[in-house]
Parts: sequence; structure tokens; C-alpha cells
Amino acid sequence: MSSGNKNGSPEFNWMQGFTIDFDLKTGISAKKETTKRYLRDMKGMFADDAAFEAAASAGNPLIYEFHEIGAPGKESDLAFGISITYPGKVGDEYYMTKGHFHTILETAEVYYTLEGEGFMLLENPEGDWSAQPLKAGEMVYVPARYAHRSVNTGSGPLRTFFVFRGDAGHDYGTIETKGYRQLIVEKDGAPVCVPNPKWK
Repeated sequence: MSSGNKNGSPEFNWMQGFTIDFDLKTGISAKKETTKRYLRDMKGMFADDAAFEAAASAGNPLIYEFHEIGAPGKESDLAFGISITYPGKVGDEYYMTKGHFHTILETAEVYYTLEGEGFMLLENPEGDWSAQPLKAGEMVYVPARYAHRSVNTGSGPLRTFFVFRGDAGHDYGTIETKGYRQLIVEKDGAPVCVPNPKWK
């Protein structure tokens, strides 16, 4: 059965809807490449610079990747995708995503954990923060105005499915410049939140 509206590609017809393959293990679609962030792409994100340099000199592992189906940029549309954060640490700090605010700050988002465990680190410009558990089969709601970062505290990949309004955009620059107020590190074999000594 075919569409009577020729706007958009057969995969992404935002006017009439579309169907796309959805692989819960490897990412949302085999038809599109993921965006990948390797260790050296994360320079300045981890608190222990000496541990980062030592790890980077030994190799450049994949820290996380995400596959986003970006909407045309209207408030009425929904962007969505899958984020995969891999297990590991730099010093005592767990592997994580860079994290971001939305360019339209008054934007909420939902994350559903497909596999793995960790935390969603949340922070708003006024300084309120929390670390919400990420567990397979559970959803985290990210309120408007909160930056969000996935942290993998488990032994396998942390895979989450996310959805947000199509015109929200991403503000990575604020996090790259200021950092997060809190970090999640391993202490006595368990994850704990500690103040970030590099926060500006």
C-alpha cells in the first residue's frame, strides 16, 4: 500500500507518518549510521585530567553512540532515537555522555531503558540536581530546563530510547564550558555522587 502524499522520503514522511525498523539491541535502524563519541572526543569532560591522558595514550575506545531520527523542526513533531553508553571508567569516574541542555530550554524529554543500568544526571541553571536511576524496563522523565547526562555504572552497554519535541535543539556548549556540578564515581565498589572540582 502506498501513500498518496509524495512529501518526504518513503522512510521519513513527516506529513503522513512512516514506519522504520527498530532493533532493540543494536540501535533504532540499520539504515542509518549512529553518531559516535570516542574517548578523545571527551577531552575536558572527565574530572581527572591525568587519568584521562593516561587512558587516551593507551587507546581511543568508543564511549557512547546515539542514533537520532531528527524531526523537521516543528514543535508538533517528535524527534526520537537510541543512545548507547558503554561500560568503563576514567579514573574512578564512570563512562558517560557529554550531556546537554535543549536549545529551547523549556523542553522535557523521556528516556526508556532497554538494557543495562546507570543514572540520568539532571541539573538546571539554578543549581537543582538529581541522579535518577536507569534500569531496564523503567522510564526516566527529564523535566523542562534540565540538562541531562547518561552515566553507565554497569558491566554491559546502557541502551535507552528517547523522545522529545522536534524543534528543541541541543546545547552542548554550556556543558562543555561549565561542566556538571556533580559527578558519578565509584567509591568502595558502588556509584556515588560527588561535587565536580572542575565546575565553573
